[in-house]
Amino acid sequence: MSEYSMPSQDQALTATRAWVETFVVAHNVCPFAGREVARDTIRYVTVDATDWERALLALVAECERLDETPTIETTLLVLTEGLEEFDDYLDFLAIAEALLAQQGFEGTYQLASFHPDYCFEGAEQNDAANFTNRSPFPMLHLLREAGLEEALEQYPNPEAIPERNVAAMRELGSAALDDALLALRDGKR
Repeated sequence: MSEYSMPSQDQALTATRAWVETFVVAHNVCPFAGREVARDTIRYVTVDATDWERALLALVAECERLDETPTIETTLLVLTEGLEEFDDYLDFLAIAEALLAQQGFEGTYQLASFHPDYCFEGAEQNDAANFTNRSPFPMLHLLREAGLEEALEQYPNPEAIPERNVAAMRELGSAALDDALLALRDGKR
């Protein structure tokens, strides 16, 4: 389990932007992220998740904001408090996904999940492959499905992305990746 102190909102946003640029884009974990960084179409928002109901309402509000603002392609909701434990985060994620469906956003938006202790089912905690979904702080990534589908249509062999990412993470190694994530959380990058 990662141990970290709760950041200020500014620290969380700075660390998340740095993570997107120095990890996600730099290692091509998401081959579409660089374009959105260059276009400045990523919205970064902090949400305190100690009160799940308020945090879920913030998620719905972000879906509504995306509906109203087509110039925003995607939103990263950085959950600054309340979901430090990965199991709690997974419970919250399940409720968030059900809420999006209940609110009529299924098929319009999808959630990608990231957490400092992310561990794929059946994987060892120290498997570097988990870093494809590890981030400085717990977060939900709201993606426009139409934009994602369009990007995937233009990308050669998109089904190979996960395998390529796992191989790249294992080549980098857990120790180096853990150090890099810790440096981002601590504001050293």
